[in-house]
Amino acid sequence: MAINCFNLESAHATIAAAETKRAPIIIDLLMEHMEKHLSRDELLPSIINMAEKASVDVALNLDHGKSEQYVIDSLNAGMLSVMMDASSYPFDENVRITKDVVELAHKKGATVEAEVGNMGAVAGSNFTQEDMYTKPDQAISFIKQTNVDCLAVSFGSSHGTMPVGYEPHFDFNIVKRIKKVTGKPLVLHGGSGSGNENIRKSIEAGINKINVGSDVMDAQSVAIFNQLVEDKHSDFVNVMSSSIIAAKKVVEEYIELSGSVDKAALQTITQ
Repeated sequence: MAINCFNLESAHATIAAAETKRAPIIIDLLMEHMEKHLSRDELLPSIINMAEKASVDVALNLDHGKSEQYVIDSLNAGMLSVMMDASSYPFDENVRITKDVVELAHKKGATVEAEVGNMGAVAGSNFTQEDMYTKPDQAISFIKQTNVDCLAVSFGSSHGTMPVGYEPHFDFNIVKRIKKVTGKPLVLHGGSGSGNENIRKSIEAGINKINVGSDVMDAQSVAIFNQLVEDKHSDFVNVMSSSIIAAKKVVEEYIELSGSVDKAALQTITQ
């Protein structure tokens, strides 16, 4: 599991959940969050410190690095796992940008995730449409040309919190074909609200990393809201603690769903 964390509270909850379930975990740091909230320079040292003290494997990954320079700066800052997301560019440009980043990252002993295809978002009802799905032949060609370490594929999920009762349709054949030909680790983005059965079948089809953010942040927001409705003068420490408890519960549920319970090794960290 890979959990989007934008502050120390969400990172604390994620690591605590992983320790409770004895599961390895990835903390995704989204470029957009670090530009709007706590910066990479403010956030990274503290989370690395938290990860180093954890009793389970904790990896840190730059999520959706949209700027090549930002990704390079993240590598230079010590991150050993980054996502170069140039999926909005034409295919050939995506290849060129990703290949350059991969070459630099591998010299530093770091790994790179990329994306082929496009994903929509729940916001504005801009859900992922079939014409946005990853084309297997393109993905296979992309992997061969870039030597990327893992690939995010679009096959039905969308970023954001799904409407209650809505479950997206997944085309698992996309994952199966890419996996069969390349053998590369594949990534599901937009895991929040995708539905338990879809996630289980995604893993069976060949997905190795599942990104979840919105469900965790939504749980934190609801916990904070409920605490303040009960007492608008609640001690702020208690308010934030309630958000940690809520986030931890959701992360634990996803860890169980992913089948990674009791799969942690002894202390190690990949930044």
